[in-house]
Amino acid sequence: MRLNFYLLTLTCIAVVSTYAQNVQSPSLIIGDPAPPLRVGKWIKGEPIQGFERGKVYVVEFWATWCRPCIAAMPRLSVLAGKYKDKVIVLGIDVLEQKTTSLEKVKTFVSNMGSRMDYHVAAANGNLMTASWLDASGEQGIPKTFVVDADGRVAWIGHPMNLDEVLSKVVSNTWDINKESVKRIVDKYLRELDKEVSDQLVAYDGDPYKPGDLGKPDSALLMIDEFVLSEPKLKYAPLIASRTFSSLLKKDMHKAYEYAKVVMVTPTYEEPAYDAIIGIIKWYSDKLNLSAEIYQLGAEAYQLKIDNFPYPEIFNTPKYYHEMADWYWRAKDISKAIEAEEKAIEALKGKKGFSSVDLAAFESRLKDYKKM
Repeated sequence: MRLNFYLLTLTCIAVVSTYAQNVQSPSLIIGDPAPPLRVGKWIKGEPIQGFERGKVYVVEFWATWCRPCIAAMPRLSVLAGKYKDKVIVLGIDVLEQKTTSLEKVKTFVSNMGSRMDYHVAAANGNLMTASWLDASGEQGIPKTFVVDADGRVAWIGHPMNLDEVLSKVVSNTWDINKESVKRIVDKYLRELDKEVSDQLVAYDGDPYKPGDLGKPDSALLMIDEFVLSEPKLKYAPLIASRTFSSLLKKDMHKAYEYAKVVMVTPTYEEPAYDAIIGIIKWYSDKLNLSAEIYQLGAEAYQLKIDNFPYPEIFNTPKYYHEMADWYWRAKDISKAIEAEEKAIEALKGKKGFSSVDLAAFESRLKDYKKM
């Protein structure tokens, strides 16, 4: 049986390797000349016809329906002011709903006022989407491109990371070759992580069959084989989720020790504390989870809260409320009280908060204080 499993593992690795080789490479990569600007209408600021040598540009893709895009706008405005003599910031409206007219986009930009204090344009059909987002392999927004003084794409990423990148690009200390390699490696790891995770579904068990925990031993054995082939997968988000899930069914303390490392180890993304939270939530009513696992989950929630870039669109009250529950399950009543108080404070700080939610949070706080 061990031989059969080993052969299956080798087959899976071969499939993954073939998949990785056949994935279509993006036509726009770090270091390439920036594609042309093809906009339909300039809405704010002087029109920018093209990228001038000696100037740095930020090209930000957004839409009126995109809440993270809107949350990023005031921060982009701050950066536009900070680097006003060296950097030109462009906001390009893309991927709008069919019912959103140009007039609605203009009204939105006007209402943003100084919170959107940079050049803004509406894309011309899908030309910008195709030549920038699609060509680089990006699908979601907000998405930011930095064009350096030589007219090259120097960076592609989320606007929350822009400040650190921009300071290096402006000071000519940005290593474009290193960034190009990193982006290629990250793409490879992301695709490999997804493919390996898909292979592991076979060992999950039936989620609708009580007590069916699948085959954690087989899953862990396969994960070990994959990680031996590519060590950088060990703490990747999807593999981390699979590993933590399997370990919970076998040895909760080992699961705890593994997850502690996961939560502070970035891979192609930030550390996978979301994966840890998700697995604990899934098994909270299926396994008799230990106190240290719930303590771990509460700490993961705090990392989630601390690292989210736009708290104004973040459900902080909910996460503190759930954190409090996990501290209570971990028998740490003082931290449960503290977290529930933070949940109430955060909820009251939200405009138009729910009185039903407030009553529920306050009731839970009373329960904690009775213990």
